[in-house]
Amino acid sequence: MKVGDTAYIVESNRYVREVEIRRCSGGMFLVRFTDTGGGIQVKAHRLFATREEADRKSTRLNSSHIAR
Repeated sequence: MKVGDTAYIVESNRYVREVEIRRCSGGMFLVRFTDTGGGIQVKAHRLFATREEADRKSTRLNSSHIAR
């Protein structure tokens, strides 16, 4: 992923949010939420190229909590 790309993150292990990559440095990405304009810095493993990938991750996380 590179600056300007759209990506998706799973927030609070359940919500998928669309972000725009603003900067990359040392394996950390500064991203801006497309809906609110706020931003956070995340590691690369938290970014997904498609909403479907992020949905699969959030579903897996949610089902593991339910199974306990």
